[in-house]
Amino acid sequence: MPPGRLRRVGERLSDYVPTPLGVLWTRLVQLAVVLAAGLVVVTAWEQDETVRGLVATVGITPGLLGRTVITVGLFFGASIASSVFAEAVHGYSRGAAEITDHQEEIVIRVGNVAILVLAAASALTLWGQDLSGLLIGAGFLGIVVGMAARQTLGSMIAGFVLMFSRPFTIGDWVEIADDEGIVTNITIMNTRLKNFDGETIVIPNDAVTGAAITNRSERGHLRIRLDINVDYETDPDRAEEVALEAMDGVAAIADSPPPQVVPKRFGDSAVVLELRFWIDNPTPPGRWRAISAVVEAVKDAFDREDIKIPFPQRELSNRPAGQRPVGAADAPGEVEPRPED
Repeated sequence: MPPGRLRRVGERLSDYVPTPLGVLWTRLVQLAVVLAAGLVVVTAWEQDETVRGLVATVGITPGLLGRTVITVGLFFGASIASSVFAEAVHGYSRGAAEITDHQEEIVIRVGNVAILVLAAASALTLWGQDLSGLLIGAGFLGIVVGMAARQTLGSMIAGFVLMFSRPFTIGDWVEIADDEGIVTNITIMNTRLKNFDGETIVIPNDAVTGAAITNRSERGHLRIRLDINVDYETDPDRAEEVALEAMDGVAAIADSPPPQVVPKRFGDSAVVLELRFWIDNPTPPGRWRAISAVVEAVKDAFDREDIKIPFPQRELSNRPAGQRPVGAADAPGEVEPRPED
C-alpha cells in the first residue's frame, strides 16, 4: 500500500477513535503491512523450510504463539478501553457543572487501574497461573505496605474524601489552617495553593481534611470589616452618616447588601466605629482595592466635615506633694513608717 494511502487510512480511523488511539491504529496498520511484506518475501524466495526450522529451534509452538497474541490483544484492548473511558468521563463532565476537575481525575485514574488489573488477571489466567495464591500474597503485601506507608495511604483516602465533600475547587480563595491562597491543583495525594507572595504551598490531603477550611470564594461575595476612630467630642451619629455617604460613592464595593457603620466600643482615645461592606466575586486583589478605596473616601469625607481622627492620647495630672496614691498603704510588702523611725 502506498505511504500516502496508508496515512489517509490512519486519518480516517482517527475520526472514529480517540486521538491517541488514532496514532496507535496507524502504527498497527504499518506493522501489519511490514509483516505481510516479509511473508511475501519469504514465500517468493522459497525460504519456508528455513523459517520453520528457526521457529522449531526457538521453541515457538502454535499454542504459545496464540497465547502471546491473545495477551498482546488483551493489553491493547485495555489501552483502548482506558482511552475510551477517559474520553467518556471528559465528555460527561463537560456537560455537568457539579463534577469538578478533581473528581474527574480520580474517576479516570480509578477506572484505568481497574481496567489494567482486569487485563492482567485475564492474561495470568490464560497462561495457567493460579490466582488464589497470588491474591493471598497480595493481601499480605497490602498489609505490609499499609503499615509502612500509613501517611501516604491516609493522604490517598483523604483525597477521595475531598472528592466527595468538595469543600473547595480549583481557583477558589481559601484559608487552610495557617495557610492562605488560591487553589491551583488538587491531586489524590495533596492540594496546592499559590499564596499572595507568589509561593506554592503543598499541603497533604490528610492535613487538609483535619484542618479548619475557610472558603472565601464559594458564596460569590465577601463581607469586610474595617475599624475607624473618631474623637470623643464628635457626634457619633454624624460620623456614621458621613462614613455611610462616603462608602456609597465607592465603586469597588457591592450595593447589596448595603454598607453599614456600627459603633463598636470605647477606645482609649476615641470612639471606635466599625465599617462593614461587601465585595462581589472576592479575590485578594479585589479585597485590598476595596479597603484602599474605602479608607481614602472616608478620610476625605471626614476632612471635609472636620471630623477628627485622634492620635493615641494619655491624660496626666499632678499630685500634691506628700499625697500618697490611694491604696498605696495596702500594697503587699509595704510598711507604714513609725514615728520613732
